[in-house]
Amino acid sequence: MGFLQISKENIEFEHICCALGAKQYEQAVIEKKRWLTERMDEGLVFYRLDERAKVFIEYIPAEKAWVPIHAPNYMYINCLWVSGRYKNGGNAKQLLNKCKEDAVKRGMDGIVHIVGKKNYPFLSDKRFFEHMGFKIVDEAEPYFQLAALTWNDDAVLPTFKKQTLAPLESKGISIYYTAQCPFAVGTLAELKKIAENKNVPFQITRISTREEAQNSPIIWTTFALFYNGEFITHEMMSANKFEKLLIKLLEM
Repeated sequence: MGFLQISKENIEFEHICCALGAKQYEQAVIEKKRWLTERMDEGLVFYRLDERAKVFIEYIPAEKAWVPIHAPNYMYINCLWVSGRYKNGGNAKQLLNKCKEDAVKRGMDGIVHIVGKKNYPFLSDKRFFEHMGFKIVDEAEPYFQLAALTWNDDAVLPTFKKQTLAPLESKGISIYYTAQCPFAVGTLAELKKIAENKNVPFQITRISTREEAQNSPIIWTTFALFYNGEFITHEMMSANKFEKLLIKLLEM
């Protein structure tokens, strides 16, 4: 088994790992492919295992990343995902090495990635990155950490942009998202229906440009859920899990 690079030439007929076989995400996958294609002109690279599996890495020069970080001359990893029976087989290390080799070839100083203080859905396990030589160089509330690997002792250490996440002036559920992940886009209609059934105001805001994302006070711009103006979670969740969360929030 080898790895396949997804390019503008093959993305139309190759799968991109996310939401494999789930019909409810078909349109979301199309939007993700469109987003990827546009970013490829900005240096984005996508490798996946040459199998029908969720094993891939997606990275881009940090200056072009859709997150509020300052990491000049670094490569930013959007996502590194190895699932199921392909775990513990060295695939994550091989994919990370592809990113490092590319960053070195481009004359960059290092790699940066957002992780969580502990294990959270949709955030990378920081223990793997620490094992691979990454160090935590910055933190942002409530649980985000910035992990960086550098091979240049004179390189600037990456940081989160110091933007204060003030409470939003909104009632009910507010969700901010980008097209970066089909799991974010694909669940919005279901979540809206659940909220409406419980008479809870529901609004969504799509972050549509890199400038909006880089200047956003929301760290995980892929998906951020607020309730009555307070940040609740970055987790993209199923309808059942969202309904349980909403019941809990209404009882508070």
